[in-house]
Amino acid sequence: DLEKEQLKTLKKVVKHFENGFPLQDIAQITEVLNLCADKMYEQEAFTEPLCELIKLFGLPFQKRKSSDEANYSVEVSQSITQLGYLMDVQCSQVRIQICKSVVNFFNMELPGKLLSGYQPTSPNYKIQMAEMGGLAEILVLSLTLVENQLTEKLWVLKALQHLSTSGESCEQIVSIQGASRLCLYLNGADPSGQLLFRSSDILWNLLEKASKEEVVNQLRSLECIHALKEAFVELVCGFRHCDHQLRNDLLVIATLLAESYAVPMIESGFAKILIVLATCTEVKLPNPLVKGFKLTYSYEDFEMKKLLFNIIGILSKDPSAAQLLSENHVIPALLYYVKQNQRSGFPDWSAAQYEELQLHALAVLASVSPVLVDKYLSCQANTVLLVFLEWCISQDAFFGRGNSFHGTGGRGTKLAQMRYSLRALRSVVALYDDAVSNNLYDQGAISQLLDILKYAADKSKEKESIALLEIQADILFILSVLCEENNDRKELFSCEGIGILISYFMDPMTLCTGTGHSCLLLSTLDCLWSCVVGCCVAEESFIEKQGVFLLLDLLTLKDSNLCDIILGILTELSDNPKTILHMSMWRGKRDQTAANVLVQLWRQEEQDLGVKRDQYGKIVDTKRPIITTFQKQQKIIPTPACCPSFSIMEVSETMRAKIYSLFCKLGFENLPGLSAKDVVTLAIIQHYIDFKIGEVWHEISAEIKEEFRPVTSDERAMKLILEVSENTGRMVLGLQTEALERQHHKEIKEEKKIHKEIQASQIQREMVNKSWENFLARTSNYEALKVRNLMEQKI
Repeated sequence: DLEKEQLKTLKKVVKHFENGFPLQDIAQITEVLNLCADKMYEQEAFTEPLCELIKLFGLPFQKRKSSDEANYSVEVSQSITQLGYLMDVQCSQVRIQICKSVVNFFNMELPGKLLSGYQPTSPNYKIQMAEMGGLAEILVLSLTLVENQLTEKLWVLKALQHLSTSGESCEQIVSIQGASRLCLYLNGADPSGQLLFRSSDILWNLLEKASKEEVVNQLRSLECIHALKEAFVELVCGFRHCDHQLRNDLLVIATLLAESYAVPMIESGFAKILIVLATCTEVKLPNPLVKGFKLTYSYEDFEMKKLLFNIIGILSKDPSAAQLLSENHVIPALLYYVKQNQRSGFPDWSAAQYEELQLHALAVLASVSPVLVDKYLSCQANTVLLVFLEWCISQDAFFGRGNSFHGTGGRGTKLAQMRYSLRALRSVVALYDDAVSNNLYDQGAISQLLDILKYAADKSKEKESIALLEIQADILFILSVLCEENNDRKELFSCEGIGILISYFMDPMTLCTGTGHSCLLLSTLDCLWSCVVGCCVAEESFIEKQGVFLLLDLLTLKDSNLCDIILGILTELSDNPKTILHMSMWRGKRDQTAANVLVQLWRQEEQDLGVKRDQYGKIVDTKRPIITTFQKQQKIIPTPACCPSFSIMEVSETMRAKIYSLFCKLGFENLPGLSAKDVVTLAIIQHYIDFKIGEVWHEISAEIKEEFRPVTSDERAMKLILEVSENTGRMVLGLQTEALERQHHKEIKEEKKIHKEIQASQIQREMVNKSWENFLARTSNYEALKVRNLMEQKI
């Protein structure tokens, strides 16, 4: 009779709270749930009331005051936690009802009737309490309880699918290795396909909202990759729309995993399937791995094609994938798209889709080609790209859609195709492989690239864009590699190329206004160094077209990124006597000379390096006059003879050695445009090599004393050498002092001269004033006028 009364009471409780539980009653309701769960083991009659109570948890809780949500948050979170623990009850009906109630947490519909004096809690309140109670973690752990019950398992996954839309819940799932658990459910027996769909959707949410690195770490096991591969292969041959969508979702997950080298994509065979699938329609070779696959040219297949291209680009970064990419004809498949765009009809790709795939293929080709150089050359990829570039600058009618990431900036033109073709060429040329360079040269690439460069430069004058800047920079780099250390190619380049290079230096201020312009200017200087310097014919042409003047104009901008390169070019060109003549003739703003610019650059470089100088620019430390702050901070580290010391490395890392070399050509005497301060600095420059030798001997002496005690003769010799270096420093300091004194005496002399001129001017002014006063006295005073007349008569 007692059990009947209890069941009767439970029905009344369910009826009373049919519109939702008040927050203040949640703790008691939780106790009732636990009692019902205990009673179920004795009487099955308690199953239905327990399910009815659990069902009510799916309704919004009721609150009297707004503060109730915060006041009862602990009780509510504990109650929801306890609801999750009821998954231990071995009753399918109860477990399913728990999952249904959790799903209803995300249902924003209000009950038809509310308790008098109450209002529903905020829509996200239950979700927040579920996060606080760790419900997602409990449900993941409960999956082991429903391992063999498909319906219950699907409901648990459905509940987790909703919970995984929250970042906090995703973190909880990941904290208990939930990603690997869910991945292993992908291939469970399920005719409806919901198991695969829900599991993959949760994995997607975990990758998006939780720590991506941790999720990838959990999915990196060979078992998980096999599960993902089998699920993907099963869907590849599917014919339903939902199968294609789910296939692409799994492909995105595989892409994210492939970005980590630690994931066994190749060992599992998954990478091979993806590569074969990406190339099977272009190469058209029978392969059992894709048996039954048919491309339908639907939107989902179009997305799959792009994802497959993308994953090839990712795999190309893994050296172990090179053989796999070569064996499965990736290069020929990508080159299939490097041809003139043609509007395709049904059932092939549309013109817009074909263009997007074409640009994507070119982008991937830039990643794959450096890895497969032999395959690249055997497929005559250079020829294909050069022919395609010829079409890019032709007058053939073409309207670029420009409606993709790779098509940015190319709408209505062929600029996007040109940009990615040159990027592909640049990637393989950057290997400095003689076979690639010779192949390009033999096909007349230098002349063709110069034509394209001129075309792009003319287009930039009409309307500038990032794409055009990148195109020009890439061409200049490719030409640099092709012509470097080959005078025949440099002569060929000089016929048309020097004029184009000169045009880039005409307006240096424009080239220094932004990242794209700076990159173009650096590429131009690199091209000048590689394609002109070292070839007499090219150098003569460059100098005759006032190239040295333009370089000096650019040097006056004092851009630290450019000055070092420009000084290096001028140093190389200085072997030509005409270069020194032009440098001597050049005059900048305010009649600035080349020597003055070089001295200013030296002072700025020493200031940046922290070299000590007094207020007049004179030497402070006569023992080590040119030592930098960085060198002072370095400890004494004995190194082998084959390893350069800090002093030696500093020569190549700063501009001072180049400036010294240029002055050796210009001379150190009778240089125009130098102030006394410049002369003081020039004295240091003139003895740079002496100071550098002394600096090296200081290092040698310190290293020897660090390791062992030298013999008397060696110690005496080192002491003498260091004294010579110090004496040189004192001598230069004396010259600097004399120069300043001469300047001081000159200034005093000029000051006296000016003072005498001022005195003479003052005397003259006083005489004029006195004459004026006399004149006024004669004309305005009658008595004075009479006296003046009498004096004149006597005379």
